[in-house]
Amino acid sequence: MTKPIPVLTIDGPGGAGKGTISSLVAERLGWHLLDSGALYRLTATAAVKHGIALDDEAAVAALAESLDVAFPIENGKPRTLLEGDDVSQAIRTEQTGELASQVAALPAVRAALLQRQRDFQKAPGLVADGRDMGTVVFVDAPLKIFLTASAEERARRRHLQLQEAGMNASLSSLLKEIQARDARDTQRSVAPLKPADDAITLDTTRLSIPEVVERLAELLAQKGLASGT
Repeated sequence: MTKPIPVLTIDGPGGAGKGTISSLVAERLGWHLLDSGALYRLTATAAVKHGIALDDEAAVAALAESLDVAFPIENGKPRTLLEGDDVSQAIRTEQTGELASQVAALPAVRAALLQRQRDFQKAPGLVADGRDMGTVVFVDAPLKIFLTASAEERARRRHLQLQEAGMNASLSSLLKEIQARDARDTQRSVAPLKPADDAITLDTTRLSIPEVVERLAELLAQKGLASGT
C-alpha cells in the first residue's frame, strides 16, 4: 500500500501566528503550504470586484468554484494572483479579512472550496493553515495543532504589524474587530472554529515564534513525521 502523504494542520483564530508559524515549519520540512484563509480572502475580493453581493450565497459559491488564482514563488517570495493581478498585499488588509469572514460563514462557499483545499495534499507533505483544517478538510491528519492566544495579544501583534507597514490603526478598534470575528467564526453553523477532538492546543500568548516552531518540530518527531532537529 502507498504510504499516505502526511499533513500537519494548524488551526486557530486570526492573529494567533498561524501564517508565520505554518510557513516557517513548511520551509523547515520542505513541505507544501496551504493558506486556506487566502482562498476565502480571494473569494471575497473577487466578489467585490465583480459586483456580487456577499450575501448572495449561490453566486459567491459559483465564483469560489471557478476562482482563477495562482500562488507562484518568485525570487524566493510567494505571490498571490487573482485573475492575473498581483493581490498579495491587497488581500491582507483588515477590511478584506472582515469580508472573508462573512464569506466563510456561507455553507455553499465552504463546500465549493473543500476539494480545492484537499488538492494541496502532495508529497512530501503538507502544512495546512486555517480554521477547519483538522475538523473538516483533513480529518485524518496525523498531527493537528490548535494555535491560540488572548484576543488582547492578537490585537497587539496586529497593531504592531500595521505600524511596521506604515499603516495607522486603533488598537481598541482592532481588538473589537478580532472579538467580532472570533464570535462569527465560532458561532457559524458550518465548520465553526474549534479544536479537533484529537488536536493539541498551544497558547502562544507568551511564546516566541522560534519557541513555537521548536515545539512543533518536537511533536512532529514524536509522531515519526520529521526530524526534530
